Amino acid sequence: MSCIFCRIAEGDMDADVVSSDDHVIVIRDIDPKAPTHLLVLPRRHVASIDEAADDGELVARVMRVARDAARAEGLDDGYRLVTNVGEHGGQTVPHLHVHVLGGRHLGWPPG
Repeated sequence: MSCIFCRIAEGDMDADVVSSDDHVIVIRDIDPKAPTHLLVLPRRHVASIDEAADDGELVARVMRVARDAARAEGLDDGYRLVTNVGEHGGQTVPHLHVHVLGGRHLGWPPG
């Protein structure tokens, strides 16, 4: 298994786990871009939202967990959810994950 997020989800690789259930795991990003920077990823390997878009249950679960994680982190003033798709979209790990960013004002467009 070469996918780093699969290895984390299986417990074969250390990560700062914030929460987890049977389907989704939330970890702290090792290179944070905001005071709060979490990654929400399904335990099952799915390359990107392109692959998961027709799996409404999975997408809804990931988004619910992202919302709940943001609330648990106290991001009451707002937060940003981001998922990148493909190399040109900035995806560096080919496993679906949603970034939860907050804890400061996030301007637009992103820098």
